[in-house]
Amino acid sequence: MDFTAGKLSNEHQEQLRSASESADPLSVSPLKISPRSPRSPKSPKSPKSPRSPSDRHNKVGSDRGSPLKNKKSSHSPRDGRPKKGGSGGKGTWGGLMDTDDVHAIDPNDPNYTSSEDTERTSTKDMVAAFEEYKKKAIILVEEYFQNDDITSTANELREFGMSCYDFYFIKKLVSMAMDRHDKEKEMAAVLLSALYAEVIKPQQVYKGFSKLLESADDFIVDIPDAIDILALFIARAVVDDILPPAFLAKANSSLPKDSKGIEVIKRAEKSYLSAPLHAEIIERRWGGSKNKTVEDVKDKINNLLIEYVVSGEKNEACRCIKDLNMRFFHHEIVKRAIIMAMEKQQAENRLLDLLKKTSEEGLINSSQLSKGFNRIIDNIDDLSLDIPNARVIFQSIISKGASEGWLCISSLKSLSTQLEKQEIDEKLVKEFKLKAQSMIKEYFLSGDIVEVSRILESENSSCLAELNAIFVKKLITLAMDRKNREKEMASVLLSSVCFPADDVVNGFVMLIESADDTALDIPIVVEDLAMFLARAEVDEVLNPQHMEEIGSQFFEPNSIGNKVLLMAKSLLKGRLSGERILRCWGGGGSSTNGWAIEDVKDKIRKLLEEFESGGDAKEAYRCIKELGMPFFYHEVVKKSLVIIIEKKSERLWGFLKECFSMGLITMYQMTKGFARVAESLDDLALDVPDAEKQFKVYVERAEAEGWLDSTFSYNRLGHSMENGFC
Repeated sequence: MDFTAGKLSNEHQEQLRSASESADPLSVSPLKISPRSPRSPKSPKSPKSPRSPSDRHNKVGSDRGSPLKNKKSSHSPRDGRPKKGGSGGKGTWGGLMDTDDVHAIDPNDPNYTSSEDTERTSTKDMVAAFEEYKKKAIILVEEYFQNDDITSTANELREFGMSCYDFYFIKKLVSMAMDRHDKEKEMAAVLLSALYAEVIKPQQVYKGFSKLLESADDFIVDIPDAIDILALFIARAVVDDILPPAFLAKANSSLPKDSKGIEVIKRAEKSYLSAPLHAEIIERRWGGSKNKTVEDVKDKINNLLIEYVVSGEKNEACRCIKDLNMRFFHHEIVKRAIIMAMEKQQAENRLLDLLKKTSEEGLINSSQLSKGFNRIIDNIDDLSLDIPNARVIFQSIISKGASEGWLCISSLKSLSTQLEKQEIDEKLVKEFKLKAQSMIKEYFLSGDIVEVSRILESENSSCLAELNAIFVKKLITLAMDRKNREKEMASVLLSSVCFPADDVVNGFVMLIESADDTALDIPIVVEDLAMFLARAEVDEVLNPQHMEEIGSQFFEPNSIGNKVLLMAKSLLKGRLSGERILRCWGGGGSSTNGWAIEDVKDKIRKLLEEFESGGDAKEAYRCIKELGMPFFYHEVVKKSLVIIIEKKSERLWGFLKECFSMGLITMYQMTKGFARVAESLDDLALDVPDAEKQFKVYVERAEAEGWLDSTFSYNRLGHSMENGFC
């Protein structure tokens, strides 16, 4: 103990001596007593104050009366020296940036708040829970590799009750399998496919594989061929439809360029997913399908469909499809179900109901559905040899699937034959033109779309592309010479008859070629044709690529075709162009007479509010389908996003997810809805200050889900950019 303050009073010296004799020397801590202390009023002001320069040379004799005089160090167990960082020792507050708090919070402290204790306890609990989950996950993976019991593993994982950490289970399962034999690798892949969606959420699977890529540099230390094995696991996940193909591109952009994760992605893309028949090769790589040939699977599919037609048990049929465990081969189920429906028309409704159910439940995804239908389109001529009117029947099946919302027509090939054009008798064309004119005039009076579709099927039983193009030309020509009501009805009919896009393109080409003659009777033919063409794109009858295809045939600057294309593109680039084009003839795009665009918006708002407050999801889907306006579903997306941002409603986000997965809302409509919200963020921010921040988060989530088109981007100023235009 170092006293540098000069003499103490007799009273203080006596107290200090008695305390020193009775105290444990180890418990004594350095105490610096100042002569200026207000506790010692009797201490005189001394010239030998610590502030006095002369005191610096007289410290040796100032320790008289101290029980620890001439001691170089204290017996205290705590170090009183300054810290290495220079922040002081005992009796100081530490450094300015010190954050390490080793002292417990004192509830008796006047500055104590309960939130401090709660936050600290909550953080500790979360860390402890995660550590506990890690231990359980390792044990569960070990047990699974021993017993190969998927059901038991799934039940135990559910019992953990910590689904937010399931990404770690994904990472641990794959990383442990990587260091074992092919048997364990195959078991891990099968388990992942079985747990996906039902036990482990897709977001957790996505995050788990992202963590695996981030750890690729560590894996290679213990597993020399880690890059190849992890690449195969990722390729297998894509083939099994538990990872979206977009995962590779997004992961590639987020990882450091020199990381091993980049090599894994390149290996998965180039060595596995780009190879011919890659799905079967990847499936069999670890011996998973060595006893299951393609013919065996086809036989099983055929048997389950026959059994379903007899029994009508949808749940049993879905269970059998799941048991096949070959998601990449589901297009075969679609193909065989459609062919069976065409052969046995009495079973058509039952088989289409099965496809609808599998689509709604996500058992068969939209890409597999499209692939199955496209395989039939490729072989429609061969099928026509065995099935009379195969084209007509197949066209009606496509129309039913599209109207019920489980089939996306834009993803299908043209049904017209591409290898050889059928020669059509001039007399047949002339007769069809007369019948088409009569049919269209009757439609303008009655507004009966179903009747027009029925007559078209009977008059054009072979679905000849040329006759479809002639009907398109005749429909628009007659409408242009009439009032806005008929023009609106023509656009609605064009979006309802489900002609192949190529036939509609040919119809518009014929219209533009004859525009000079039409202009003699209709002076504003260029404006009307441009509006019909723009409306066809808004209604998703045509897409932007089809517009370019039409433009490639009229490249002369002063040609009517070029003028029509330029005007149509100008209409489509305008702000809120979709709504303006839908309103151009006053009908709002609805086939139901009297529905204004505001009425439709009001219906959408009410059904979303009802669903958000606890309404039935199936009822909401039904209401959207009943609107009969797939070209206006971007309004559903926009209004849903606004409610989500205002109320942070995860229920509505899940609703959008289901609408997209079942094909009810297309990527084009989803992208357009997000773009419209981006345009109105300034207004939305008046009510929700962090609207822009929330919107950025939802854009990232939508991109991860694969909802948005690659042309959509969102810059930091909050403006969406689509196809390069703000």
